[in-house]
Amino acid sequence: MTQRNYLSSFEINTLMQNTSPERHSQRNHCMIMMAFLHGLRVSELLTLKLSDVDLLGRSLHVKRLKNGFSTIQPLLPDEIKHINRWLEIRATFRDAEQNPYLFISREGKHLSRQQFYHIIRRAGKRANLVVAAHPHMLRHSCGYALADSGIDTRLIQDYLGHRNIRHTVVYTASNVARFKGIWRELRIDAINGH
Repeated sequence: MTQRNYLSSFEINTLMQNTSPERHSQRNHCMIMMAFLHGLRVSELLTLKLSDVDLLGRSLHVKRLKNGFSTIQPLLPDEIKHINRWLEIRATFRDAEQNPYLFISREGKHLSRQQFYHIIRRAGKRANLVVAAHPHMLRHSCGYALADSGIDTRLIQDYLGHRNIRHTVVYTASNVARFKGIWRELRIDAINGH
C-alpha cells in the first residue's frame, strides 16, 4: 500500500499551527500557507522574490517551473496578514535589504530545499500527522482541495500551471463530491435483489 501524497485541509492547518515553537515560526507558517494556497513546488516557493508579491494589488506572480505556465494569483486577506508579519521580521535579518528573495534565513541567506524539507518534517512530527509530511504534499493538497471544492478541472490546470491536463485529472478523478448522491437515484430494493 502506498502512502497518501497529500494532506487534508485539517492537516494543513495543524501543520501550520505546529510551526509556533520554532525560532522562525512566522516565516515557516507563511511558507507553508503560501505553498499550499498557490500549489507551489519547493523551488517555486524558494525562488519567490519580494518583487513577486504585490500587497497593494493583493496578488502574487507565480513563475512555474517544469515548462508550466506562469500566472498572477490573488492573495487572500489572511495570507496578506501573515506576509506583512513576516516582512516586519525579515527586515531585522542580516543583509535583508540586499537579498531579493521573499524567504531568507536570519543570516540573510537564501533557503535551501533541504531546509524547507526539515521545516515540514518537524512540524508534521509535532502535529502527530499519520503520514510523513514532505513539501510536495502541499502542492498535491492544493489540487485536491480545489477539486473537492468543485472547481473546474481546466481552472485547476491553469492555477497549478499544468501544460497537460493529464496531470490535473488526478485531483478531480478522486473527488469525493463527484460521487455524492450516486445511490440516491437507485432504489435500494434493486440492490437487495427485490
